[in-house]
Amino acid sequence: MVQMKERNSGKVFQRFTTLDIVLMAMLAAANAVMTVFLSPVNQALNGLGGPILTSTITGLYMIYGLLAYYIIRKPGTALITYGIGAVVQAFMGTAYGILSCFVAAACYLVIVEAAFALVRYKNWSLPMLLITGGAMVPLWFFFAAQMYGYTKWGIDVLLIALVVRVLSGMILCGLLVKLLGDALASSGLLRRFAVGGRAEA
Repeated sequence: MVQMKERNSGKVFQRFTTLDIVLMAMLAAANAVMTVFLSPVNQALNGLGGPILTSTITGLYMIYGLLAYYIIRKPGTALITYGIGAVVQAFMGTAYGILSCFVAAACYLVIVEAAFALVRYKNWSLPMLLITGGAMVPLWFFFAAQMYGYTKWGIDVLLIALVVRVLSGMILCGLLVKLLGDALASSGLLRRFAVGGRAEA
């Protein structure tokens, strides 16, 4: 049972609602579909510019869990969303292997859950999202380097690829989450979620 501290309430914690679960599942499923279409893009980028150019789209693979967290704003959101995403991707198939689905998801959720726990689930600003998006990259990059032999790239290429991936995480994950979340909140579609009345400028 996952719960959260809620403002303006006598209760210390609040459980996930059915809408929360549905939204997390929808975002996880959408990510799985997007990953299928990103695979050929990734291969094309790899052919054009190797690991450096491929690294530019890293943020897109992580966005669904952080977006769910920004909208729902409850502890455990990343755990559930990335967990569902890993399972869906495993069933749909991936060019990177089933193990990568679960290892990547575990790396992402650990960082996101820790980041928002540190600010007690009260900071949803753009700087916070940018930092979180960038911070999600290094842990998975370390494991991916061992799993896929990135170490043979050489230290210079590894460092450049890492920097590019961190920037991609900040922009294509952190910044995009802020833009998408606030746009959806402004439209009224998310009025039954925490972001509906709490989106920050």
